[in-house]
Amino acid sequence: MPFAPLILGPEHKSMPPGAWGRTADAFLDGRPTLSDLPTPLLTADLGAVDANTATLADWAAEHGLLLAPHGKTSMAPALWRRLLDAGAWGLTLATPWQVQVARRSGVQRILLANELLDPVGIRWLRAALDADPGFAFLCWADSVAAVRLLADAARQVGGDRPIDVLVELGGAGGRTGARTIATAREVAAAIEGSTVLRLAGVAGYEGALAHDRSPDSLAAVRGYLERMRDLAAELAPRIDGRPVTSAGGSAYFDLVAEVLAPSTATSTVLLRSGAYQLHDSGFYAGISPFGTASAGPRLRPALHLWSRVVSRPEPDLAILDAGRRDAPFDEGLPVPERIRGRADDAAVLTGARVSALNDQHAFLRLDPARTADLEVGEVVRLGISHPCTALDKWRLVPGIDSADAAEPEVRELIETIF
Repeated sequence: MPFAPLILGPEHKSMPPGAWGRTADAFLDGRPTLSDLPTPLLTADLGAVDANTATLADWAAEHGLLLAPHGKTSMAPALWRRLLDAGAWGLTLATPWQVQVARRSGVQRILLANELLDPVGIRWLRAALDADPGFAFLCWADSVAAVRLLADAARQVGGDRPIDVLVELGGAGGRTGARTIATAREVAAAIEGSTVLRLAGVAGYEGALAHDRSPDSLAAVRGYLERMRDLAAELAPRIDGRPVTSAGGSAYFDLVAEVLAPSTATSTVLLRSGAYQLHDSGFYAGISPFGTASAGPRLRPALHLWSRVVSRPEPDLAILDAGRRDAPFDEGLPVPERIRGRADDAAVLTGARVSALNDQHAFLRLDPARTADLEVGEVVRLGISHPCTALDKWRLVPGIDSADAAEPEVRELIETIF
């Protein structure tokens, strides 16, 4: 069942009052441009979105990996559809509710990168599996206790189809995941001992073990992936059908390919990277193998925050009208890029930085040698850092043809569901 047509209103902070009460299509028929929309405003550069989507799809195919991009990054069905149309196996989600949103959006293959323990979610899942034989679903378990809780709840609900479960391997200092191979073996045996669950393979998240691309961090990630590879090979003969191995955030997918791609002849390797579709100008620009330091494929930042100068209270300080309610700040602050409407040389905000965010204001510190370069009322284009915490602040994100255009045209309204 599709979602109801979107009717624009004041709850969509990116929409002007003249759009309220109209459908998204009716608004777009007027060919609005960036100047028609208020600030602050988050936009998605559709050219960058499509280029990034194609870049990783091509790279994954070259390495024999299947993509199950993490849908929680955007929670935007329109962006999910671009991933699936580009050949993604399916989507990864983090909670049963997110899985339900994806199913409502027509997604047929879903990996829940989490333990499934909520009885309400389990009850819904068993009914959804029986209602649609084409619905493929995988979840994780990292303890015998988790397996028992899932199995008990599934057995009480009833149903014909078993739930496919991946043994989650973790690492010291990480998030969830069995900390030892011995524990992982016990989890696998518990899954096999259930009549309502089915052992499907191994999964884990390497991104929780490192936060940069230093030699020590890369060695830690590689060692973890090798342990995952070895566990998957050990369990493979006990799995009915083609085993699944899943890893890969958006920081170390090159190492996932290095370690796990050789096993694709006998198993399905699902890469779960999600941030690559939108990328950023901060955290992932620095840590992604396809970021600013890449000598090969490159991803482009697709998200930009347009914010107006509301005050120049000090010579080297500009106060902008965007703050924590509008921009992510958990992995770095927004990155000042350009002054809208100026010629190229005068537009670049050389030496500027955002030093702090309040709820509705940003503190933009200017290069002392260029303090006269920005006036009250002008609009600054900011790059964001960490797309995973950007879109949850916006119910609607205008998709524009190009953030670099003199007058970007709004081509699409991307609805998010958080």
